[in-house]
Amino acid sequence: MTHTARRIGRTLALVLPVVLVLSGTLAVTSVPWAGTSSQTQMLASSADVSVRAKPRAAQDVLREKLLTELQGRKKDPGAVLTSLQQAVEQRPSLAKHCMDIARAIGRAAVKLYGPVGAQSHARPVCDTSYASGVAEQAQS
Repeated sequence: MTHTARRIGRTLALVLPVVLVLSGTLAVTSVPWAGTSSQTQMLASSADVSVRAKPRAAQDVLREKLLTELQGRKKDPGAVLTSLQQAVEQRPSLAKHCMDIARAIGRAAVKLYGPVGAQSHARPVCDTSYASGVAEQAQS
């Protein structure tokens, strides 16, 4: 008799958790969530859930910040280039992106100040990439 009872106990120990999980899952998916509606709502499928935004790279955040400061005329191109230099000194990992950012600042400065005005703010930041951005924008 103890052998039979032990077998029944083992079977219940294996089957009961599976039954409880399945019945709980089915119960949750058919619960009326809110309101007086008589319709039951189903849980959102994975297709209905919005995708989480990817974190932006530090160089993209820095570029956007500096261009916003320049375009909002909060800072002149020289001050923006100084901010770029300080950011690169604080985070050396940004050094490989410095030339691209400085070139973008140069292009934006030409749109705001014209080629001569933009060139007057040149600084020796990132191998004169700012001047190269000014020249590129002035030619186009």
